[in-house]
Amino acid sequence: MSVSFDFTGKSVLVTGASSGIGFGVAMGFARAGADLTILSSTEAIFEAAQQMPGNVTAIQCDISDAAMVTERLSGIGRVDVLINNAGLERPTPLTGQNPRGNETFERIVAINITGTQNVTDTLVGRIPDGGRIILTASIWARTAVPGFSAYVATKHANLGLMRAWAQELGPRGIRVNAVCPGWVKTGPAMNSLRELAQSSGRSEEEVAQEIMSAQAIDGLMEPEDMADIYMFLASSGGANITGQAINVDRGEVMS
Repeated sequence: MSVSFDFTGKSVLVTGASSGIGFGVAMGFARAGADLTILSSTEAIFEAAQQMPGNVTAIQCDISDAAMVTERLSGIGRVDVLINNAGLERPTPLTGQNPRGNETFERIVAINITGTQNVTDTLVGRIPDGGRIILTASIWARTAVPGFSAYVATKHANLGLMRAWAQELGPRGIRVNAVCPGWVKTGPAMNSLRELAQSSGRSEEEVAQEIMSAQAIDGLMEPEDMADIYMFLASSGGANITGQAINVDRGEVMS
């Protein structure tokens, strides 16, 4: 059962919102009455906007390109809530051969770290005192997993950004927090499950069962399950919370 929130009159911007967690979170804010702007690097963002109720603006933008971010977000006014959700999750195992150079590793860093910085720095002057910034990290920001070094490292870095910004923006009353999702039924998560199975010589069913056995509460979450924690942090209920990383993972990582 969803908690009730009202963001009528609030301007909310969500990156990486064409699918997955970003889409689920954006849909939650749209249903709560927010004036919503959603971003993605693909044209799918325009179709996503059409599925959401209310006042929704879609922008196609590669957040790793600072000049593009500046240009594409130039028409954005006040942003009461900024959700830095965009991210790239790909395996980057050490092979000893490095056949494609560091292309994949560098792309993950460019989106997950530099892109998050680009968007936040572009919009920080448009976030009013008392506003909110929320980053999507991962439970892998709390631990590690073999073969995904770039993704794990960038999600640890997201927590560093969040804590530094919480200190930096605290005098303005801007709360900065991170959400660390566990296993959610998204395309990237299911691809990662498949990669973990292949690299370990096990079936996807065996890996999924191992994941479930590590959780205190069984089952995978759906993208829309994530919306409430973001809306809580963006609401008056989150007024005394800043600089925190909150696990939403059914008890997989207890820290």
